[in-house]
Amino acid sequence: MKHITLSIIFLYSLFSFSQSSTEDVIEPFLEDIVSQFPNVRDLAISPNGKEAVFSAQSFMGDISALMIVSKTDTKWSNPEIISFSGQYNDIEPFFSNDGLKLFFASNRPMDNTSTTVKDFDIWYVERASTEASWSAPINLGAPVNTEMDEFYPVVTNSNNLYFTLDNPSLKRKDDIYISEFKNGAYTQPKPLSDSINSEGYEFNAFIAPDESFIIYTCYNRDDGYGSGDLYVSYKQENGEWSISKNMGQKVNSNKMEYCPFVDTQNGILYFTSKRLKMTSFEEKQSIEDLKTIFYSYENGLSRLYKISITNLIKK
Repeated sequence: MKHITLSIIFLYSLFSFSQSSTEDVIEPFLEDIVSQFPNVRDLAISPNGKEAVFSAQSFMGDISALMIVSKTDTKWSNPEIISFSGQYNDIEPFFSNDGLKLFFASNRPMDNTSTTVKDFDIWYVERASTEASWSAPINLGAPVNTEMDEFYPVVTNSNNLYFTLDNPSLKRKDDIYISEFKNGAYTQPKPLSDSINSEGYEFNAFIAPDESFIIYTCYNRDDGYGSGDLYVSYKQENGEWSISKNMGQKVNSNKMEYCPFVDTQNGILYFTSKRLKMTSFEEKQSIEDLKTIFYSYENGLSRLYKISITNLIKK
């Protein structure tokens, strides 16, 4: 049997039916920072672990800006709007493996001659070093970007690009696509196989740097727990994706789980959830009780969570 990468091992351990650890629990991430905004989603952490970028959104999600925080020792800085964001709807950041490019989705115009928004495209910024400033945004261009909406870019070690696309001509919902990087350019995007995609909604895919696994959201599948759930699939020896499996109740709730990001070095899965801690009461609540619930972390708005899975690696 071929060598199985560490990333597959720890993720397989997470989703297997082996005995779980007491440390295998969901925790809020950046709780004090996230709680400053109505909605926070789609996290990206730089390869050196010193920067985190996320989308801060209005209550309805129709206003979005990319925020950045920096880490010193174990403390994260106060959030700031990243240098190139704050005017248009910018979402779904992703760092290149050297930390010198940041990909994201945006409805910004193609150039500075207009302020009229367009469909969502995949853009990127770049910098000379991790200490340098970001460039102005650059549109990734064809064949990846089209007149349709492209979302949630993820770039692997081979520079292959995975993203979400809603192609109305196919009479399907959102699907996960790949554009391979060959001879210094991106090829015509292709949808992943039916092991991943269906006639329903599949979106927001994280792909391992070595492309050994994929975690993404499927909406309202028969084996789901309600709304959107995170599913996982593995690259098989024949190069095909395995049939995706629901990641289970350790991760998923009866609300929306989406925007996964995996720190493969430290074995941590980050994701966004709209989970709600309480929906009914045994007795009448006071105004103060209700305010406490409304402003709690698990209040049904988009919040960031993490789960440590290092201890579940099979030796």
